[in-house]
Amino acid sequence: MPELPEVEVTRLSFVNRIAGAKVLSLHMGKPLRWPLGCAPQGLAGRTVRGVRRRGKYLLIDLDRGLLLLHLGMSGSLSFAAHMPAAGVHDHFDLVTTKGTLRLNDPRRFGAVVYAESEDASEAVKLLGRLGVEPLSDDFDVDRFHAGLKRRKAAIKQVLLAGNVVVGVGNIYACESLFRAGINPKTAAGKISRARYDKLAEAIRDILAAAIVQGGSTLRDFIAVNGQSGYFQQTYFVYDRAGVPCRNCSAPVRQIKQGQRSTFYCAVCQR
Repeated sequence: MPELPEVEVTRLSFVNRIAGAKVLSLHMGKPLRWPLGCAPQGLAGRTVRGVRRRGKYLLIDLDRGLLLLHLGMSGSLSFAAHMPAAGVHDHFDLVTTKGTLRLNDPRRFGAVVYAESEDASEAVKLLGRLGVEPLSDDFDVDRFHAGLKRRKAAIKQVLLAGNVVVGVGNIYACESLFRAGINPKTAAGKISRARYDKLAEAIRDILAAAIVQGGSTLRDFIAVNGQSGYFQQTYFVYDRAGVPCRNCSAPVRQIKQGQRSTFYCAVCQR
């Protein structure tokens, strides 16, 4: 699944090209995770003001209303002045005066939802419970620690929940916990403030570095410009089960937490 860095890389690769474009038409293919919520032809004539990101959602701001777009498990976007005919896995085309934005999603777990505003029920349902953005000025250790110190669940699971800090998905949770020296099975409320200082710094640094390197390309992710990311070349633990730890040479371990694979070093992360 594309995580925060991949979604941000996607946004950066077309935000300047689509800004100011007028919508000519919108075409939907097979049903996605949720219905669009409006008649597609009703968006014709509106202007794209910009594209923002909230967690793993892309928010396409129009002069009236907005589109909330999620890439799901296998979705990817492309933007070009001229597009070939839609294929079997192309389920959303936003045709504008500057080009067509297309969502390709083989598994159809992605979504495009229209809302009149961010205060509308459709938007609040999707965005209302999201935690603070880890790369924003609002992400500080005091709030981070306060939001986690009473949690009894394992720290890895709390990070993935996204209601304290948003966008730290499976890959970057594993890597951040490794850098902070925290065992992913440790209860969130039992971690010291000093460790949270390290974890907050690790989350910020790792996400920022991943964006600079184009995100991680493992299976499905590819940016709008057709390029793959290469942050996966710098992984310390994720997807390296049985391989010697780059820090201490102990074998990296793999366990299941909440039906997701967790990778960690039992020596470096205590």
